[in-house]
Amino acid sequence: MEEAQKYVWEGAIPLQIHLHESEVTTLPTPPPALILAPRIGYLPLLVPQIKPHFSNALPPGSPDTVWFDYNGLPLKWYIPTGVLFDLLCAEPERPWNLTVHFRGYPSNILVPCEGEDSVKWSFINSLKEAAYIINGNCKNVMNMSQPDQVELWRSVLNAGNLEAYVRISSKLKLGTVGDEYADGGGQGQVKTGRVPVRLYVWSVSEDFDDLEDAPQIDSWDKISYINRPVEIHGEEGNYFTLQDAVKSILPEYFPNKSSTNEESSRDEDENEQTVPSEEGEKYLSENVESCYPSDNVEIKLVRIQGIEPKMEIPFSWVVKKLTNPEHYLHICVCLKVPQVL
Repeated sequence: MEEAQKYVWEGAIPLQIHLHESEVTTLPTPPPALILAPRIGYLPLLVPQIKPHFSNALPPGSPDTVWFDYNGLPLKWYIPTGVLFDLLCAEPERPWNLTVHFRGYPSNILVPCEGEDSVKWSFINSLKEAAYIINGNCKNVMNMSQPDQVELWRSVLNAGNLEAYVRISSKLKLGTVGDEYADGGGQGQVKTGRVPVRLYVWSVSEDFDDLEDAPQIDSWDKISYINRPVEIHGEEGNYFTLQDAVKSILPEYFPNKSSTNEESSRDEDENEQTVPSEEGEKYLSENVESCYPSDNVEIKLVRIQGIEPKMEIPFSWVVKKLTNPEHYLHICVCLKVPQVL
């Protein structure tokens, strides 16, 4: 079992969760709930731990769907907790202070969530989509036995049973890329592969040197979600870097200087990336409309699984070590772009 995979699986974020002041009905105000949230998990899965903590302070009556906010920004429940933290806390905040609401679900901002079932099917649909990108079909996921599906979900739900996850997920045959280097420093065999990637792009016009000075994200309109596969073509003597991957997903910012044939190939990839599903991933696919000359765009920050890897690192290493359980690689990127006059 990969040591890096074990670290990713066990990664957690300390949360300090406060009940919104409008829902407090007792004095003194209840203390915040302190929870260690798995990076690969989802906020709605924490509700069984949080609700009993605040139950005596809540207004009478049945609560609405539970939701969370960070500095007033409602948090999208289908994005893994670790990705939310990496995206919204340029300067990591520990513990991460969130507010929980048991009333007033912001349905104009968040898609409906019916608790664990919604999260489970969102996860399974992402897994189907990843399988389609990697293999050209999602038959292995669709044909999973009910016991395997239950065990796979429980391994993610508990975020502790990595062995069970590896055992079940290996049946899906979703291997993507091989190593692009050997331990001795030489070039290893490169395997062509299509990698499912979700890129979360945050563009700023102000420059900053320290992360604590980075502008705060106060609206989801400031984030572009890009759901595109990255295609790796092995070339002897060269390797495909993380920087190559990020730029290939962002042709609007970093125009491809290669031939139009490659551009047309990329368009075909984009057309093939989505699979039919009950919930779909429609809320995760937004294209970037803006286009700036690449010389004027600067990558200020790239964060994956809480780390900021060097852009020269082989992309295949990133994929093999830092991919989430649904076989998507989630990358948070901050771009410095010219100010539009």
